[in-house]
Amino acid sequence: MAVDEHALEAVAMSHAEYDRLVQMLDREPTPVELGMAGALWSEHCGYKHSRPLFKHFPTTGEYVLTKTGEENAGAIDLGDGWVAVFKMESHNHPSALEPYEGAATGVGGILRDIFAMGMRPVALLDSLRFGPLTDRNNRRLFGGVVAGIGGYGNCVGVPTVGGEVQMDPSYSGNPLVNAMAVGVGRREHMLSASARGVGNPLVLVGADTGRDGIHGATFASVELAEGSDDRRPAVQVGNPFMEKLLMEACVELAEQHRDWIEGLQDLGAAGLTSSAVEAADRAGTGIDIDVALVPRRAQGMTAYEVMLSESQERMLVIPKVEHLNDVLQLFRRWELHADVIGHVTGDGVATIRDGAEVMARIPIAVLTDPPQYPPEGVRPADLDALQAIDPGAEADVADPTATLLRLLGSENIASRRWIFRQYDHQVQNNTVVRPGGDAAVLRLKGSARGFAVSTDCNGRLVALNPRVGAALAVAEAARNVVATGAKPAALTDCLNFGNPEKSDVAYQLEEAIIGLSEAARALGTPVISGNASLYNETPTGAIFPTPSIGMVGVLQDVTKALTAALPAGATVVLLGGPVEQPASTLAGSEYQHVVTDTLGGMPAIDLDLEARVQRLVLAAHDRGLLTAAHDLADGGLAVALAEMCILGGTGIDASGVTIEGRRDGALFGEAPSRFLVAVEGDDAAAQLVALALADDIDATVLGIAGGDRVRLGAAGTGVDLALDAAIAAYDGGLETALRG
Repeated sequence: MAVDEHALEAVAMSHAEYDRLVQMLDREPTPVELGMAGALWSEHCGYKHSRPLFKHFPTTGEYVLTKTGEENAGAIDLGDGWVAVFKMESHNHPSALEPYEGAATGVGGILRDIFAMGMRPVALLDSLRFGPLTDRNNRRLFGGVVAGIGGYGNCVGVPTVGGEVQMDPSYSGNPLVNAMAVGVGRREHMLSASARGVGNPLVLVGADTGRDGIHGATFASVELAEGSDDRRPAVQVGNPFMEKLLMEACVELAEQHRDWIEGLQDLGAAGLTSSAVEAADRAGTGIDIDVALVPRRAQGMTAYEVMLSESQERMLVIPKVEHLNDVLQLFRRWELHADVIGHVTGDGVATIRDGAEVMARIPIAVLTDPPQYPPEGVRPADLDALQAIDPGAEADVADPTATLLRLLGSENIASRRWIFRQYDHQVQNNTVVRPGGDAAVLRLKGSARGFAVSTDCNGRLVALNPRVGAALAVAEAARNVVATGAKPAALTDCLNFGNPEKSDVAYQLEEAIIGLSEAARALGTPVISGNASLYNETPTGAIFPTPSIGMVGVLQDVTKALTAALPAGATVVLLGGPVEQPASTLAGSEYQHVVTDTLGGMPAIDLDLEARVQRLVLAAHDRGLLTAAHDLADGGLAVALAEMCILGGTGIDASGVTIEGRRDGALFGEAPSRFLVAVEGDDAAAQLVALALADDIDATVLGIAGGDRVRLGAAGTGVDLALDAAIAAYDGGLETALRG
């Protein structure tokens, strides 16, 4: 019997994949089986185009406690029995249609990944991309997403402590909304998302099931096309107040009654289908579910709808049968619905009933074995021409001071205060270093220990050279963490790319994963969790390849954490490279984007140098030499120095610095592996320079902080900007852009 075309389209399954399913079953699937297979075989759940590349990732390391992909999030050892778990995920397509709910439910979903492991969520971060804010629709999306992140995080009581945002035309109509969450707890309280123990009940906890979110996983696995508003029902609706109850109940279960349960799993993409099937797959068991027992908030729902609904704020608990009543009473004490909907079986099959009628009976192994499509990439035809562009062919900067002022107020560099003042970043009272610098720092209550966390990626650099650009993203995220004095421990990623079925996107994806892996290996920061979000395309084309990186670093003593705020009287030293830089370092830079309105050139990074410079900064901090630190990134040396002055409320006189070559490269070039650090006194500066030279690392003393001007370079060759003007441009740039 020929399969219904609409049924295949609804689950984003090709005819070839349907034929494979029929062959594996040796029969036609039932409608519910087709829906379940379509969801779990989708790119969003099955990673069918990206999984073949995960072999490149380094996944083990000094701090790593979990195997990548085996749990909801990755875990690292913070010492003294403390554990941090973290992960990053995307909610791009839903946010393009409903920016507030799309972003809000993205936050809710990533939080459930954390407390599904029994850990208390203590930090949220975001990595966002939009089209230029000169466009009204981009401003609407931007405002809605920020409001959704703040609205959900603030209500649920988890601080949003950091993140980053970049605007570029490639993201117009297809914003990227990547949410990262970090949780902490004791190692002995960590839970697994496994359905172990034949005969143990399956308990659905939380919100009633509705029709919102049906086909959400498959919706996230196709391009956004004209008429995508017709898919609006795929966008879920969140309830952060119920999430708060769920979080507290699950954390209590882990901390006080770990022996009552075998497993805990959140309901995210593909809803009950993915949570139950994946939990059974981890344990090597089967499941038997009666959808008639699932509480619903809509009448007339079919078994298909119940199994694929992505209604939010739901968890699947697998109690030990002898503790069923204890578990039910715990959740009901938190005023949460908790209902037995089935049980664990030993047959390795997912059996779905609707009362007495069997709607699906399909092997778990079929559902968790999606087709794999190793990439068949072809180098993009225009890449050679892009890389051949010489930024030095442009005229050198004519007015460096005016250019610095322009960059400080640009939409990609200006202060993000307009965003983070909408977030409660102090709730739980663990935030030691707040948003606005390189990375956030949080403490562990009752301990001197803590961690630093940051997100980063520059899609323009990845577009110019996918392998190098992805390595640069890892290095930048690690430098952000190092700038606080923390040692980078591990990373999570969110791989945002276009349609992988297109050869140029497949090339970008493979090259970026290789570059990401090379940098992670060189810097000792294994990939312990992550997400792939492909098919980020609109009718006008694909987004820039954007492998967002979330980095976590370990701090032994949070009271010694560094910030980027420059203290008056401190000596500023540039580490990692000289002031003079060639124009080639402008490739993909903010200067190139804003001033010349072009994109071209060849980004580069020396990963050995990057690792040595990061070790140098940490060693200098361990010796007590540093009073502030800031990595060089967007806008180069001049912008980084101005940012330190703005944050510290002091000027600097670095007019003794000589700039003889290209001023644009020296002042605004974005050569990697460089830090600005502050030390107190000539002796500390001399010690630092000696440490650097001993490891063959360039070190240049720039000048002394003080006064009310930012001076860098001799008169007529560098910048000389009033601090008040710098502050005004930096603080007001984003709000000016949002006013259109």
